[in-house]
Amino acid sequence: MKAVTVTESGGPEVLRVVEVPDPEPGPGQVRVRVYAAGVQPVDLAIREGFRPPGVTAEPPFVLGNEFAGVVERLGPDSGHWAVGDEVLGFRLLHSQAELVTVDAAQLVAKPAGMPWEQAGSLSASGQTAHVALTLLGVGPGDTVLVHGASGGVGTVAVQLALAWGATAVGTASERNHAYLRELGAVPVAYGEGLVERVRAAAPQGVTAAFDAAGRGALEASVELVADLNRIGTVVDYPGARRLGVRQLRAPRTAERLAELVRLWESGGLRLEVSEALPLERAAEAHRLVGTGHVRGKVVLTM
Repeated sequence: MKAVTVTESGGPEVLRVVEVPDPEPGPGQVRVRVYAAGVQPVDLAIREGFRPPGVTAEPPFVLGNEFAGVVERLGPDSGHWAVGDEVLGFRLLHSQAELVTVDAAQLVAKPAGMPWEQAGSLSASGQTAHVALTLLGVGPGDTVLVHGASGGVGTVAVQLALAWGATAVGTASERNHAYLRELGAVPVAYGEGLVERVRAAAPQGVTAAFDAAGRGALEASVELVADLNRIGTVVDYPGARRLGVRQLRAPRTAERLAELVRLWESGGLRLEVSEALPLERAAEAHRLVGTGHVRGKVVLTM
């Protein structure tokens, strides 16, 4: 199979799309033929040398941690899945490839009407947003500030906040303000003067803040939110330690992913894919994500 492989730590130029042995499913696993796989900022960090908790891989290895495709082969004791089932799922690494083996419990059924590109983009960003808002206790009556609201994680976070009864204020560049309004958020521009702009946009006050952007977002958040336990980040862990706010982490689960799929099916979740590129253009996909200005997600297609 072809796969996006990291040959050494470095920039996008270290990526190679090469042929590697087809993986075989073990007990409790299935093999999925991948149709689409999202590209996450964490993929860029891993390429550069970062390793998330539980990951010890050294080059060469295959990137990617979310995908959508069709079940192609079953391992022993792989549960209720059948060859031909359309699925979306997650695993640490190995997802940006034509084939992936995965624990059967890390898959959910793909709705027939969900485009492959959207299905391949949902799991990582969607579950990151779900974990963050859950840990911050977002619910009815809250006003939530989402930093990086037009990105893949932010897009889902804004819509989850609304679905859970909160008001969402989102930071983004002005070119994405109309997009945020379409999602139902109150947009504000990031940068100098952010605190004053947020106070003007949300005179009722902000009760929680979620940082999916970095770039000084936490410093602004501590000026706006009284309870430090309701400020958290998935990108700026050094800032979180310095300011005494939360580093938002929790395991991904099929239950979380299934809830997001149900929200999409009910019309409550819009998924934005700004670019769908063939696997061979993985380095270009990394460069796009690295700009920090992608609306929604970039995905690779097979």
